[in-house]
Amino acid sequence: MTGASTNKAGISIIVPIYNEAERLPNFISLLFGALESHQHQIIFVDGGSQDGSCKIIQASPNCSLLKSKKGRALQMNAGAKNAIHKLLYFIHVDCTPPQGFDQILLNECNAENKAGCFQLQFDHDHFALKWVALATKYNTRFCRSGDQSLFVEKQLFMQFKGFNEHYTVCEDVELIDRLYKATNFIVLPQKIITSARRFIENGIWRLHFHHGLIHLMRYAGIGPKKLYRYYLRFVK
Repeated sequence: MTGASTNKAGISIIVPIYNEAERLPNFISLLFGALESHQHQIIFVDGGSQDGSCKIIQASPNCSLLKSKKGRALQMNAGAKNAIHKLLYFIHVDCTPPQGFDQILLNECNAENKAGCFQLQFDHDHFALKWVALATKYNTRFCRSGDQSLFVEKQLFMQFKGFNEHYTVCEDVELIDRLYKATNFIVLPQKIITSARRFIENGIWRLHFHHGLIHLMRYAGIGPKKLYRYYLRFVK
């Protein structure tokens, strides 16, 4: 996997999007509000939106827009290839990072911690979601998810050839598994807030069950195509 040749000290923030016009204005506002510096690179990678998402990004100062084929792994790899900074930070539109997250991540980078994530907090007080969020404080690969966001040193990311583009679901935890084997993966004490929207739409217990089963299937060696077929059948 090749990328931009520059390797500036700073953060390239990479956000995959697809038909997110309803959520983008609030996300952009919260993202910039949480930054201590606006000197970072912010890349939105669109997977073919048809709802005006691209126009929102193009009208937003200090945001750049890339286009790629649909698929988070494909989109995030495309963003990484265009990253100019030493540190990559992947975050979803449904998530709000903690205040001053950029300085927190730069401090970790300066301490030579090459990869990690934040702990999780849902924007809903259902006890099952609280239980899941509580588990994310433990530094084990079995308690990781893409909603926790991910920071990784660009050189290490490129060495690993990025996200495995065969995965349409579980692309984040598949990469995190590889990172755990290669480096000291850090779970930061600060919390990233993520939307419970998908849980509400699918049913909290129902989505917990299917998410858990998908992860078990992957750990058991089920391939990415079968995982995606299962996801399409049981998850909205």
